[in-house]
Amino acid sequence: MSLFTEFPQTEKRLDIKVRTVTTSLKRKKDRLQNEGKGAKVLIILLLCLLVFLILLSICVGKYSLSIADSAYIVFAKIFNLEQTWTSVAEGVVIYLRLPRVLAAGLVGGALSMSGASFQGIFKNPLVSPDLLGVSSGACIGAAIAILLGAGAMTMQMSAFIAGIITVLITLMIPRLIKSDSNIILVLSGIIVGGMMGSILGFIKYVADPLTQLAAITYWQMGSFAYISYQSLVSVLPPMIIGFVCLFAMSWWIDVLSLGDEEAKLLGANIRLLRTIVILAATLLTASAICISGTVGWIGLVIPHFARMFVGPNNQRLLPVSALIGAIFLIVIDTITRTLTTAELPISILTGLIGAPFYVFLLYRQRMRLQ
Repeated sequence: MSLFTEFPQTEKRLDIKVRTVTTSLKRKKDRLQNEGKGAKVLIILLLCLLVFLILLSICVGKYSLSIADSAYIVFAKIFNLEQTWTSVAEGVVIYLRLPRVLAAGLVGGALSMSGASFQGIFKNPLVSPDLLGVSSGACIGAAIAILLGAGAMTMQMSAFIAGIITVLITLMIPRLIKSDSNIILVLSGIIVGGMMGSILGFIKYVADPLTQLAAITYWQMGSFAYISYQSLVSVLPPMIIGFVCLFAMSWWIDVLSLGDEEAKLLGANIRLLRTIVILAATLLTASAICISGTVGWIGLVIPHFARMFVGPNNQRLLPVSALIGAIFLIVIDTITRTLTTAELPISILTGLIGAPFYVFLLYRQRMRLQ
């Protein structure tokens, strides 16, 4: 008799669990719809602030200009208006400052959205975009290009390809041992990252200490000093693909953040969804790193800061993280090129600001972490 009653009871418990998860998602959706208006206002304010900071960053520097003059030069080039400025002002605004400001915004937004996506699918607030070894792989690609004496474009492409290959190796390890565990994937990233770090150490050991070693070290610390429109155009298509893909997957990232069992009950193909999100986030991270070098703390800290405003829902968190990350890195880049006579690497300031702020965030969340 127990054989006839066991399966109906199991089916009943499963049905209750499915209804509980579905009801929880419906309540969450209703609550988010009520909170959505405030998020839209915040996004509009952040967009306005971003545009203002772009214009302000173009003005600030050793050759200073007013915001009105800088804005007129930019819009005049776009709409073919009458030229009323000097060639020096045009060169500074259009060819020196504007490409690096745009690059800083793109890199900050890409790293922040990647960090928020990784933290969502891995359900771990300590995850960052370079978790799967993309930063280490990109460094090796750039270092090899520097050893071969390649140009800037070749170095960027080499860094991009090496970063993608490194992540594919990381994704292959769990498949070889037939495991879908997040922990195994994270450990694979740590292993591959450590191996790539050793390879990079060997490359730095054989590099010329007077020229090549300095270039490799400077690239590792991050900089926008050599950004051009050509390098921006080269990474724009993969960045657009990554941004669109992650934003389209935002609801599924919320589902994956519930846990594997709950996601399966909702019909999610966990392996496929996780792979798509990882590849899209890696595409963004590799595209960002290949034009700026390694920039630390952005993808780790900014998503936490964005959650303070919009909560954990990724449909709001991803765009807000991208905007805050773009704003933050534009401000940091402006400081690095104006604070001292010699331009500071980006990662120095991001580390000095990011580390204390992350300690503050951990202090705020100490009870939940316990």
